[in-house]
Amino acid sequence: MRNVPGSSDPLVDEMFATTHKLRTYVDGRLAEKGTTVARLRALRFLAHAAEPMRMRDLSDMLGIAARTATALVDALERDGLVVRLPHPTDRRAHLLALTDAGVTCHQEAEDLDREALAIATSGLTAEDRTALRALLARIRDTVSAAPKHPQAQRVDGGDSAAVDGR
Repeated sequence: MRNVPGSSDPLVDEMFATTHKLRTYVDGRLAEKGTTVARLRALRFLAHAAEPMRMRDLSDMLGIAARTATALVDALERDGLVVRLPHPTDRRAHLLALTDAGVTCHQEAEDLDREALAIATSGLTAEDRTALRALLARIRDTVSAAPKHPQAQRVDGGDSAAVDGR
């Protein structure tokens, strides 16, 4: 745990510290296959898409800014995992699809992710998992129902995920 709190609530600090530690652990495991959680998430959405998707759709699904998605896709394309295809009706747009290497990378990364998460949560009983999921859902529901302050909406603007990587 950090010496300097990141919020005014120790519980929130604990949640962020746990998320950070989990992300760091899974990223370390995924590095064995040359990927990261962010790359896996993009590969996952592309792998499960019924057809090639627009960059904007991937950006929205990942909850990241368009410029962040572009940098991510550029790297995936450079590594031969994603290909940009011409859009059939919009000359300015491209569609994204996994290459064969991208499909293989996705499958291997999913296996590592599943294994890492199983290890990370192995200390929880089925009852612990159920209780924790219910508590986390309650927090999400409360935040979703909370009134939005106009200034907070402007500051967030959808780019917060680009900052914290989620």
